[in-house]
Amino acid sequence: MTTTLQEDTQLEADKRSIVESEAAMPRTASRAAATTTSSRKTLHRIVLTGFMGAGKSTVGRLLAERLGWQFLDLDTLIEERTGLTIAQVIERDGEAAFRRLESQALATALGRKQVVLALGGGVAEILTNRLLLEQTPATLTVFLDAPFAVLVERCLQQENAAVRPFLADRARAEARYHRRLPHYARIARIRIDTTSLNADTTVAYLLDKIAQEKLVIQPVAGNLR
Repeated sequence: MTTTLQEDTQLEADKRSIVESEAAMPRTASRAAATTTSSRKTLHRIVLTGFMGAGKSTVGRLLAERLGWQFLDLDTLIEERTGLTIAQVIERDGEAAFRRLESQALATALGRKQVVLALGGGVAEILTNRLLLEQTPATLTVFLDAPFAVLVERCLQQENAAVRPFLADRARAEARYHRRLPHYARIARIRIDTTSLNADTTVAYLLDKIAQEKLVIQPVAGNLR
């Protein structure tokens, strides 16, 4: 599967539309009030990044429920678009083709508001994706971190452990983990060591950090609780 001019043009259009839509957003009374409050910025989306086993989906669902926002899993979005599992996409078309689909799905997801987005572990390795995350306004990226050994143990306890190919080659997985760490750290404004935290305490810690950073979250119909 090769990229087409149409696909590349669409991806660039998606990136432009994200920035343009934010710039053109009407200054309602609530938005004007938020922007005039000393250095406080309103968040429209929260993105969770990190390696496999970091708890992105579990924490993301809980955080979205707490905020009254929508939860999106990028891998799930790709599977819905293609009608295939991620493993099937890679097996049929190759990893390079999958990464292009991933970038397109990311651009689409970042165009939504009031959303918590969980990324696949390899998203941050691609420069295009890092630029999308860094340049999309009103977006907070959070790195859920833990030592490799902890992440492996968590994966082994999951129901789908038997179908996770990376568990069969620990050395290769660990090398990939260390290669990705600098990218996770670069794109994230907040980094959370989840080694001794569960999903509830991770969400509580994150919301506390957001308050410390003087960021404003707009809940849907007052659903923040």
